[in-house]
Amino acid sequence: MSDKMRAIPFKKLLDWVFEEYQEYGTIFGIPKDKFYKKASDKQIKLFGESIGTPVGPAAGPNTQLAQNIVASYLTGSRFFELKTVQILDELEFPKPCIRAEDECYNTEWSTELSIQGAFEEYVKAWFIVHILQKELFNSDERTFMFNMSVGYDLKGIQTPKVDNFIEGMKNASNTPIFQECKQALKEAVSRFKFVDEKYIDSISPNICNSITLSTMHGCPPAEIEAITKYLLSEKKLHTFVKMNPTLLGYEFVRNTFDKMGYNYIQLREESFTHDLQYDDGVAMLRRLKAFAKEHNKEFGVKLSNTLPCMITKGELPGEEMYMSGRSLYPLTINLALKLASEFDGDLKISYSGGADFFNIARILETGIQPITVATTLLKPGGYFRFKQLAEELEPYLQNSEAGRIDLEKLRKLAESAFTDANHLKEKRLAGSRKTERKLPLTDCYIAPCTFGCPINQDIPEYIRLVGEGRYNEAYEVIVSKNPLPFITGTICNHNCMTKCTRLDYDESVLIREMKRIAAENGYKAFLDKIAQPVTKSSAKVAIIGAGPSGLAAGYFLARAGMDVTIFDKREKAGGTVEYVIPDFRISREAIQKDIELIKKMGVKFELGVNADFSIENLKAQGYDYIYLAIGAGKTNSLKLEGDSDRVMGAIPFLEQFNKDKTAIKLGKNVAVIGGGNSAMDAARAALRVDGVENVYIVYRRTKEFMPADREELNLALQDGVIFKELLAPLSLKDGILKCQKLELGAPDASGRRSPVAKEGEFEEIQVDTALTAIGELVDYDILKQNGIAVDARGNISVNPDTFETNVENVFIGGDALFGPSTVVEAIAHATKASNAIIAKENLPKTKEAVKDIAFDNERRLAEIAAKKGVLQAVTGEEKEADRCLECNYICNICAEVCPNRANIAIQLEDGVFKNLNQIIHVDGMCNECGNCATFCPNSGAPYKDKLTLYWSEEDFNDSTNSGFLLVQAGDEPLFKVRIEGKISDVKFNAGGKAESDLDPGLAAMIWTAFKKYRYMF
Repeated sequence: MSDKMRAIPFKKLLDWVFEEYQEYGTIFGIPKDKFYKKASDKQIKLFGESIGTPVGPAAGPNTQLAQNIVASYLTGSRFFELKTVQILDELEFPKPCIRAEDECYNTEWSTELSIQGAFEEYVKAWFIVHILQKELFNSDERTFMFNMSVGYDLKGIQTPKVDNFIEGMKNASNTPIFQECKQALKEAVSRFKFVDEKYIDSISPNICNSITLSTMHGCPPAEIEAITKYLLSEKKLHTFVKMNPTLLGYEFVRNTFDKMGYNYIQLREESFTHDLQYDDGVAMLRRLKAFAKEHNKEFGVKLSNTLPCMITKGELPGEEMYMSGRSLYPLTINLALKLASEFDGDLKISYSGGADFFNIARILETGIQPITVATTLLKPGGYFRFKQLAEELEPYLQNSEAGRIDLEKLRKLAESAFTDANHLKEKRLAGSRKTERKLPLTDCYIAPCTFGCPINQDIPEYIRLVGEGRYNEAYEVIVSKNPLPFITGTICNHNCMTKCTRLDYDESVLIREMKRIAAENGYKAFLDKIAQPVTKSSAKVAIIGAGPSGLAAGYFLARAGMDVTIFDKREKAGGTVEYVIPDFRISREAIQKDIELIKKMGVKFELGVNADFSIENLKAQGYDYIYLAIGAGKTNSLKLEGDSDRVMGAIPFLEQFNKDKTAIKLGKNVAVIGGGNSAMDAARAALRVDGVENVYIVYRRTKEFMPADREELNLALQDGVIFKELLAPLSLKDGILKCQKLELGAPDASGRRSPVAKEGEFEEIQVDTALTAIGELVDYDILKQNGIAVDARGNISVNPDTFETNVENVFIGGDALFGPSTVVEAIAHATKASNAIIAKENLPKTKEAVKDIAFDNERRLAEIAAKKGVLQAVTGEEKEADRCLECNYICNICAEVCPNRANIAIQLEDGVFKNLNQIIHVDGMCNECGNCATFCPNSGAPYKDKLTLYWSEEDFNDSTNSGFLLVQAGDEPLFKVRIEGKISDVKFNAGGKAESDLDPGLAAMIWTAFKKYRYMF
């Protein structure tokens, strides 16, 4: 593993492109159905040149290597802002250097290649893009543009090294790399269909007639102006000057982040005060605009540079990083408005700052062009996203010169940026999608939604079945692991959705709603075909508690053929869901349908029985196994000074609400103390009580730290609940709730900010009733009375693999085990305990329905591939299945998000793996940016953990990755192989059999790479 990228010689690059395309219909992993072909002949004019569409990669990781530029072109880019070069080339950047989980951060700022190396990459890309334009689209007219980028001071730019780069980009005809590429193409002319020597000779050596100046934050305005004048007059280049978002001022930026949910981003005020100031910047632009006109060159601004931020949570190595992406959009678009207004719209603006599918057409409509992107390309889908961007812009092309800005359109767009849901932090609060599963060397693909689900529900399978209208089969898949599809399809806290790959596109698939649709449409048919259960065991099971965990355990055990009875002290089954969850969240009919399923499976119920149970008595009655699902029935009390009779637990209140809401008297003003889902339920229910006018949620931290699901919190806000943040209740006297004011302290190492008291500062709220929602407690006394071991801290002694207690054949789960848990966690407890009981009885495991589901696999693969890289907002439940990327079937995220194409999916014919699609990492193409590690749903980093192909012995020895190096080619190739630190020589015979004890699967991968993907070597 080395972060040193190895440049691919032009001839080899050419072989790679055309061999891969001929064999697989892909180029650097881009399939031909993702190639962008314009539907019209409309273009835009920029700097005297025509470009097919005004979108492309910003100077950054996607324009550093030739293959990156080629991948961008194939998918729709026609304007290429090449990665910045500067005098200090071949820098050693600490790695990883990119973190694009949501908004993006980076710690590298210019090319990692030498200036000469960068120049050669750009020339190679220039030639290959010309060849592809002709071969793929039979077009002679160049409709793409390269724009070079340089920095960071005049002295460096004037050095021979940088000057030679600029002059070479202006006219490369006499450079060795230009001649080498031209000669290689002529030698390979016979392999082309449309390219001939005349076309090769026609390829212009004038690669760039424009440049973007990128200066470091803090560069003096006089220096910026001097460089720009030099580029315009001496170098005779059309010039964009990159401007920084710091021009908006610290207060504007800080306030914007705070109101849009990015208050955790830490800024330094000196980053603003030491940078170019707004008035100075405007004055400078006026002078430069006039200067450019005098020299017959075009001039404009590039908006915007990245924003320097402090590293506070170890996101990347170092102390400062640079932010881009959707959080930068409201800043950049407002800076565009502010500057364009200064010039009455007569200002060329090249745009980059959070542009993506959801705003790019509206940006172009204002007259801003070209538009470059970076962050969106670093997310799953990668370069594939360009095709959608280019197609989105095509209807707006006007065959016009980039120029005047429509200020009214820009004003409306800038104003909307602060409230646009696509750019608010709340849209992506889920955090990391990574699971705890260790990234394996092979067969790494997983559906993170399934791994995020406590019961490993087969989510992509049932979503596809719903999408195909196969509701009965979808319902069967669901109930193979989850006997409460109506309940979980309505009120599940959907951990699955926090892991959905769609979060890195737009927003999660509505997984819970898909489950509900399957339940509503597949329920009756499934119940009708349930036969009378066949008893397969003489053992009897008693379940204490008819809440979700007890119900689920009953279902699994009865399905396995056991005699099961559920006991509960209440008159109805359902537990908390039936008695506490308000009816405006879930209907009682939905709950009853799940209970009917469990009854149909053969479970018996004894309801309204004595709450005091005795394990000894149950065993005496012939019950061999007992599952305790007694819940957490005791309310955690909050001590408030004053009128204790006006303080009530949220759970007892909700029970009364469900029983008879008309009998409750709360007064006009109600405070709910707490921030979880129970608090949201209580607050929303209180608003529905006669006489209540105001309901407050009082919480000691801010909304973003509330444990409630975002959905429940937003519903409370929509209902009119008033949130009182950073308050700690002290007393309730004479209708006044007195609270200590708090503030969030400094972030700790994890970034968490704990509340601290603001000495002497209080807030008083008029309150008639306070409802406390600060958690529920388990009744440990009843457990201890039955001999179950509970320590002083309330930990119940259980076997973690079975949940069996210290009392033989007595198991426990649900809220009673670890305290209040979600419905799906309760089902997970029941699953584990039930499996343990079934194993004790030597009963056969239930066959999972998902194994019997048949799909048209070829069609399925094609449909998944078509969705890759396509952003699509939620449009309605009926189309939700179309948004699922089916990661359980094919993943390839690490290949998609790699700017350098260093992770490659190969197809094996040997059936040694679960999936024929496997990933090989190419060491020489990797700079260890870390992007694949961010998005891999496994716990690991593909650039470290996947089988690695090395190009040289030096690279092999510099690395610790498991991987292989071709030592000797021929019919019987020899490889040096390292697997988990062990190095061996592995020779293959002519038939592809490894003459060693190498794992057959790994041997198959190496042989397949050598025989079918030889261009990678």
